[in-house]
Amino acid sequence: MEKRIWHKSYVPGVPASIEYEKITMPEALRRSAELYPENAALVMMGNVITFAQLDDYVNRCASALAVLGIGREDRVALILPNIPQMVIATYALFRLGAVAVMNNPLYTERELEHNLVDSGSKAAICLDFFVPRIISLKDKTSVATIITCHIRDFIPAPKSQIQKDHYNLHMDIEPQKGVHEFMDLLKGASPKPPKTEVGFDDLAALMYTGGTTGVSKAVMLSHANSSIAVQQFKAWLFDLEDAKERVLAVLPFFHVAGYTDIMNQCIYRGFTAVLVPRPDARIIHTMIREYRPTIFGAVPTLYVGLMNHPDFAETDFSFIKGCLSGAAPMALETIRSWESVVGTTIIELYGLTETAAICHFNPWGGKTKVGSVGVPVPDTDCRIVDIETGLNELLCNQAGEVLVKGPQVCSGYYGKPDETRLSIRDGWLSTGDIGYMDDDGYLFIVDRKKDIIIAGGYNIYPREIDEVLYEHPKVKDACSFGVPDPYRGETVKAVIVLKEGAVASEKEIQDYCREKLSAYKVPKVIEFRQQFPMSATGKILRRVLRDEEIAKQKASVE
Repeated sequence: MEKRIWHKSYVPGVPASIEYEKITMPEALRRSAELYPENAALVMMGNVITFAQLDDYVNRCASALAVLGIGREDRVALILPNIPQMVIATYALFRLGAVAVMNNPLYTERELEHNLVDSGSKAAICLDFFVPRIISLKDKTSVATIITCHIRDFIPAPKSQIQKDHYNLHMDIEPQKGVHEFMDLLKGASPKPPKTEVGFDDLAALMYTGGTTGVSKAVMLSHANSSIAVQQFKAWLFDLEDAKERVLAVLPFFHVAGYTDIMNQCIYRGFTAVLVPRPDARIIHTMIREYRPTIFGAVPTLYVGLMNHPDFAETDFSFIKGCLSGAAPMALETIRSWESVVGTTIIELYGLTETAAICHFNPWGGKTKVGSVGVPVPDTDCRIVDIETGLNELLCNQAGEVLVKGPQVCSGYYGKPDETRLSIRDGWLSTGDIGYMDDDGYLFIVDRKKDIIIAGGYNIYPREIDEVLYEHPKVKDACSFGVPDPYRGETVKAVIVLKEGAVASEKEIQDYCREKLSAYKVPKVIEFRQQFPMSATGKILRRVLRDEEIAKQKASVE
């Protein structure tokens, strides 16, 4: 691609453009199994699955699915946490030319029904606990086959309280038509699945993301998107050694960050993925000490949770080569506190479901700018345009909507051509994020376009307020948002979770904010809570908090 201002910020050896190998992810697994057959591919609470074993499981699973009538372009819903069956089933579907439809196991029945109908999934592979829910939806969807998985299938008997806490959820399902046991299918399946030609541009996965109308839509990620994103990741993390690194799989594989940055990256590069089915800070702290991962990635709330662990300051983190954060903005105070103890800074990256999780990255081994999500990765272009029309390109240091373009950008939304046309024009993806680029090409995300608070004619960015709140010594977590106000149009409300044992008043928080923010940005309403509504990846659900407040206001009027 043409020279851009951010290329000067690249670390020597990182190319502006890559010659991509056209290898699909199931082919990448086959290659890793041939190159590193005895290396650990997956670790599940001490149980090791080698690359050779994983490839064999995938082949047998593909054979079993084919016998059940699953083939090219068929959509199959996966409703699983980070357990071996999730990886096996995903790659078995890839190998058949079928499509993996990723679902959060915490979805409500209504959300699952929408996704199953929208995707036209003809089968579902899920944890035993969710089988009754899927059975109840069969008459409303295209699902004819259900495959049940047990967490206990790939782990030894619990030896500690951590194991018991982590894996104590399971149930047995009474035999019935159309419901099959995952492990039984593998045991009776052929190790040689039907030969299927899987094209580089074929559809690989559907991943659901929120829509502008409030209805979730499925992002179409091809094998090309999936493979190219991993190759961009590899070019950026240039000094990591194939078949030598251990990655703690905290981010869920049904989410695009876990899908690309962990599951697919580990298989492509021969890394070991240490599976974490439940992202709890206490469990993660134990697993860091036990498995000594060389790469650690998580969302900001998990970093905060780890730093609040009583043994955090005394923990040895010397084996970690790099710490990554994405999916949500990282407070500057969190980065500073982490670095003061661990000695390694948190490198922020930026991506969307539509970009297969990656488009910007702070330079690995280069200059990291705190507060920035970095510069565009190889073959990725970026523009900042005016918010009103989206047509006028802005200068450096001017905030506007972020547009990105690159080979990792999806082709659109499944079954939604109108949504696709609105979001992707001439290959440029409208991210919905507001940000600016500095003179070196580093991107700073100011906020989400839809999260901007307009109070008394002023544009207020919640992230700026959150940053100040996180600096308060008593605040553990914070989230600000706009709520309707009869005089100002909107006003600022902040919800706060205090550190354990801390006590603070609304006035104390407001006085603190007045020292650091303009008067119109100071939260007019403060609410203290014990916890936040969270997404599966640990992001604070700002919109849920706002909707709750609006509902309360309506109820008080009525």
